This record gives sequence, C-alpha cells and structure tokens, in this order.
Amino acid sequence: MNKSYIWSLPTRVFHALFALFIILAFLSAEDEWLNYHAIIGYGVLILVFFRICWGFFGPKYSLFKDFPTGKKNVKDFLNHIFEEKQKYIGHNPLASYVMISMLIVAILAVLSGALLFGIQEGKGVFSFLNDSFFKKMELFEELHEILSNLFIALIIAHLCGIFADKFLHKKQETLNSIVTGYKITSENESIKLNIYQKMFSLLMFIFFVGFLIFNIYNPKNLLVASKYEAIDYKTQNELFVKECASCHTLYPPSVLPKKSWELIMADLENHFGDDASLDVESNKNILAFLLKNSAENSTMESSFKFLQSIKNQDIIAISKTTYWEKTHKDLPKEIFNNEKIKSKANCKACHIDIEKGLIEDENIKNPLN
Repeated sequence: MNKSYIWSLPTRVFHALFALFIILAFLSAEDEWLNYHAIIGYGVLILVFFRICWGFFGPKYSLFKDFPTGKKNVKDFLNHIFEEKQKYIGHNPLASYVMISMLIVAILAVLSGALLFGIQEGKGVFSFLNDSFFKKMELFEELHEILSNLFIALIIAHLCGIFADKFLHKKQETLNSIVTGYKITSENESIKLNIYQKMFSLLMFIFFVGFLIFNIYNPKNLLVASKYEAIDYKTQNELFVKECASCHTLYPPSVLPKKSWELIMADLENHFGDDASLDVESNKNILAFLLKNSAENSTMESSFKFLQSIKNQDIIAISKTTYWEKTHKDLPKEIFNNEKIKSKANCKACHIDIEKGLIEDENIKNPLN
C-alpha cells in the first residue's frame, strides 16, 4: 500500500471554505441577517465557480472526467462495498454523483435566493423585479426552500458516505485525506500542480478574499442595496406630518390599505380613544395623500404582507393583523409595557426608519439594550 497525495491544497481549501460558508448560509437565514445571508450566498457562488473550473483543468482526481460515474461503476462499487480494498482512488461513484448534485443545487439555490431577495425585499441585482406582478408569485420562495432542503439532504448523504467509508475502508484514511491530502492507495499516483493551476487557484483565492473585504467596507453595495430610499414626508405633505406626527409615530401610508385609511379618516372623533377631528379640507387633503400612497400602491414587502393579512377586514391598527402578530410573536409581552416603548403602537421605538417610509430588517433596534 502507498501513501498517495491526491487532494491538492486548493481542493482542500475549497472544501473547507465551502463547508464553512454553507453553515454560515443556514445560520444567517433570518430576516435581520438577510444582507449577510445574500453576501454569503454570493461567496458560495464564487467557490462553486472555482470548483467547476477546477473540474475541467485541475489536477487528476479533481477532474470531472475522472469521476467514475455511470450505471456500471455504481453497480460494481455496491457489489464490492464491503471489501477492504477499493479500486477508486479519488471519488467513488456514489460520492461523484453527490458532489456533482451539490454543485448544481448550490448554483440553483443561490440564484433562487438572489431572485427572492430582489422580488420580496427589493434588494440586490434583481431588485428591478420588485413589482406587484412578481410579488403575487410565491414560486421563488418555495423553490429556494425546496433547494435548501435538498442541499441539506445531500450534505447528510455526503457525511454518511464519509463515515461509512471510514468504518468499511479504514486503511484508506479517506476522512484524514480531507485535511492532509494523502490517502492510502494500492497505487502510487500522487498529483502535482502545474504553474497554471497554481496561478489560477491563487488568483481565485485573492479574488474571494477581496470580495469579502469589499463587502465589509461597502455594506450597501449593488449586491444588497435596496431600491427604496428614505422619504421626506414633510416635503410631500406637510399637513400630514403636522397633524399625525404630533401625537404618535408617523405611520407610512404604505402600511395600510385604502379601506383602512378611509375608516380611520371617517372617524377621527374616536381616534384610538382620542378626538383627532380635522376640518373638512384638511381631512380631504390627508386622506387623498394616504390613498395615493396606500399599501395597494406599494411594492414593499411589508405593504404586501399587511395587505394579504388584512384583506377585506375592517382593521385599522397594524398590531391587530396576523402579519404583525406573526413577526412579533417571539417578543415577551412585557416589552411593550416598558417605559421606553410603552405600547404596541410605538413602532419607531424599534423600527428607527419607519417615519422615513422604510421598515428595513437591518434597521430594527432593541431600545432596551
């Protein structure tokens, strides 16, 4: 038996970074971490690009043409799976299929995620798709979830294969080879990188590190930038700001549908326990502004969710909607009795950009911290 060097340093570095970034992708799949989740996803895409290129002009055993695929190889492998001596030095047939599947699913998951990020959040390179037509399509959200679950299944299959190989073929030291690059084989066929392979892998590594540094110093770059800009409501309608913001949070018109605003403005004498009556002209002015900028006329995710939640119900408080309850269900009820927050209606206590017409997940702050 020989100790053969079969996994080059670039291959092992790719494997380590790929595993790390996949873990980070799953850990960051929360609303408040979506910008980081998107950057991590693009990082995965860069790594996959390297591995695909490596599969065409990398060293032996990393090349796709050396993957022992095909029905005959699979059948042969399964028939001799319990034998200590194995003829497959690099990937075995099953591992080859899992590896190829992981690369394909990773690409599709990143693409569907980028589309979802653009459609729902109005962010990133596909933010131009953030309009009412695409928002009614839940295809990309479901597809991204299916692909993510499929990727988990492939990871489990990959890990099962590694540990099965460790127990069935101990002498090959397959698990150790992921770290060391060396595997015990029946033939002495160690690989050696040529100058072009070394240069390509070095340039890709520099590019990858540069990508991460760029995103650290430019957190609002094209990949995660929002299509929405802060709104100066005072410039748009000074009367709206004067009458509404003087008593409570200046709620953006986009958080409620037209029917809700009509109900509110028609009963200002009983405005959540207060008399907020206005003269006829002022009422008409503000109502027209609210209707023009209501949830029906917005492509923001929050507007779409509130609209779906309210439907045709006579709801005038966003805290009474199922969407609000769902997004705030994990918060302790006592938090709204705190003197810094006081009530569910004080949205600006946590959503620091709400009075600018934005409800960005990354701008949510806990005033109690």
